[in-house]
Amino acid sequence: MAREFQRGHKAKISDLTPGTDLYVGVQISGPGLTFDISCFGLDANEQLSDDRYFIFFNQPKSPEESIQLLGAQAGDTESFRVTLDRIPAIIHKLSFTATIDGAGQMSQVGPGYIRIVAGGEEVVRYAFTGSEFTTERAVMLGDFYLKDVWRFAAVGQGFDGGLDALLKNFGGEVAEEAPAAPQQAVAPSFAPPPQATAPAPSFGAPAAPQAPQVPQPAPSFGAPAAQAPAPTPQQQMHAAPTIAAPMAPMGGTVPQPAPAPAPYGQPGQPPQQPQFGQVPGQPVPAAPYGQPAPAPYGQQPPGVPQGVPQGVPQAGAGLQAALQPYKETATGQRWTPQNQQLMRVDLTMGGTPVLARQGSMVMYQGKVDFSYKGAGFAGRIVGNATGQEMQLMRCTGRGQVFLAEDGSHLHAIELQGDGICVSAESVLAFDESLQHEVRRIEGHGIPGGALFTMQFQGTGTVIVKTHGVPVVLPVTPTTFADCNAIVAWSSASQVIISSQVRLRRNAYPGHSGETVNLQFRGAPGNFIVVQPYEV
Repeated sequence: MAREFQRGHKAKISDLTPGTDLYVGVQISGPGLTFDISCFGLDANEQLSDDRYFIFFNQPKSPEESIQLLGAQAGDTESFRVTLDRIPAIIHKLSFTATIDGAGQMSQVGPGYIRIVAGGEEVVRYAFTGSEFTTERAVMLGDFYLKDVWRFAAVGQGFDGGLDALLKNFGGEVAEEAPAAPQQAVAPSFAPPPQATAPAPSFGAPAAPQAPQVPQPAPSFGAPAAQAPAPTPQQQMHAAPTIAAPMAPMGGTVPQPAPAPAPYGQPGQPPQQPQFGQVPGQPVPAAPYGQPAPAPYGQQPPGVPQGVPQGVPQAGAGLQAALQPYKETATGQRWTPQNQQLMRVDLTMGGTPVLARQGSMVMYQGKVDFSYKGAGFAGRIVGNATGQEMQLMRCTGRGQVFLAEDGSHLHAIELQGDGICVSAESVLAFDESLQHEVRRIEGHGIPGGALFTMQFQGTGTVIVKTHGVPVVLPVTPTTFADCNAIVAWSSASQVIISSQVRLRRNAYPGHSGETVNLQFRGAPGNFIVVQPYEV
């Protein structure tokens, strides 16, 4: 039974199959789109150091035939034969890619996949859809890579350029076509007009017999068994996914999506407030060329029959366009902000569990396990005494988890062996690989004689939440911050308690008006993070 991979999944080839003579099939399609499917043989630096290992339609095999382009078969748009034990030592990675030949975007493709077949049996499949991409014109589907042994990774990473840009990205050179030499016209010699031959066949005459098809590879190679004959063009049209395919106008072709207009507010003008349902910072889509602009709220758009409720999409393309600004953002990274208030973590990347605040999960996909992460008896005592206790859940498995809390702004801070201090109330989630402990800030004249914060150190990511957009300031000898507004600071900063008295306009009995400020000192490079909000 084939293993279903998701983006980021990796496995040894030997764990999938004992065979080394493999069939790789790619299926990708889209309305009105043509694809070039290629394989790049890369060296240890992931560069195409030998152009002979760029396998595509003009170069269908490598010199020793360890990589061969087989063409469309068994339901696959393109297929390859990869013999791992014949690949030369200079090749460390095989990257299988698909690029659009001509106009179009990867967001227009329907459901597709890349699969590995050994001995005629499918052993692994990575499926993808156009909803995982936006304006990219190429996608890196999967890699065979050498790390002690050959392994396979489901990549699914979009690439903005086409085949030429992808070739340059791998260090290859794009050959420029030389202009064709003008041909001199040859004077025709004397010749009588050709005699009429047999009349042309009329409509409905049987077509000429086709050439015999190329036989399937031998069973020893392991190509998948041939499927039913390819459907007719009419059947292909009905089999195409109607979810992502825009409706074609009568008597015309499918129009390409209109480019997004320039955002509101020209240079020198203040930005306008986003409309309801629009993500802040994204432009308001304009009506496509040749179509009327949307009618004001409460009025029926021109050309819509009476009795049709306003807001109901007339075609699939309208619904797709309406939901386009809110689609999932996939960057191929472990932590990916979906917007200012929603963070996605891909547990399949990195292999490290995530500790998140209980109740912060809003959605997940894949096989994810959630368990309670206790602090232990000593941890509970410290948390209760310092106010830095965090109720955490442990997220493990293979899938994506979406985290949010009370609409707070979320920020991913990646640590590379350094440290940061964050209040426990401002922590949403972090990688379990990070070391975290309660840090004491000594001071006089404050209740309890000290303040406390959480210190994170190591290699990993911590997600910090703020009320509003924070500001990051460098630490100087005259840097002060309200202890209720401070969110985080670099762990190398020196913190000094500064107690001041200030008058409040709305004082009330029992309130002294006394507050505590923190003064920060440190070498250049230290920083503090302050939010526009007091807890």
